[in-house]
Amino acid sequence: MADMAQELENISMNPNRPMPGQSLANDPENPAPYEKPPKFTSVHAASEDMFMKLIEPKKYVSLMEAMDEGMPIMVITQMLLFNEFQQGAYNPDLMLMMVEPTAYMLIALAERLDLDIVIDEDDEADEEVFGLNFKEDKLKELRASASTGAVPAGLITPAMQEKLEELPETLEEVSAENPSLLATPEAPQESEETETPESLMARR
Repeated sequence: MADMAQELENISMNPNRPMPGQSLANDPENPAPYEKPPKFTSVHAASEDMFMKLIEPKKYVSLMEAMDEGMPIMVITQMLLFNEFQQGAYNPDLMLMMVEPTAYMLIALAERLDLDIVIDEDDEADEEVFGLNFKEDKLKELRASASTGAVPAGLITPAMQEKLEELPETLEEVSAENPSLLATPEAPQESEETETPESLMARR
């Protein structure tokens, strides 16, 4: 969880993050990634890309450990999507449309490991997502999905499901299959000494 919390803090404190009115003062010849046309324009394509990023070994381990230690899924979702926006993957509208698919993907991944997960920080109030209220009925659906492990049909494609079934079934297996992420890298071995070639100047 420490890695994920640090990543969240890095994004929130990033001096390069967009600020209100910043685009009016930026150099039009050198636009920031989020000022260019976005890489994705459809939820379907963006969802497939997001899922593949979630199961990248290093990110996957960090996400699963963060959820296992109680970091709310809605906090992780916002962190992931805002980072994608900064990188130019989405425009603001698509970023908001990706909230539910990303949250359900995280629920599906957590269910694979049978993790007890937290959806939001306050179960009684509407959740604010990127400064906008996320409707209570949507939160109830996410909480129900988290408690039952059932994800609405269509959100996890057959290709995603196939990848999902290849993942470990316990957090211990996740750590065991990725020791290089947790262990100190080995120092390179010194090569055997080779004979120093005789100097040409020493030859007659």
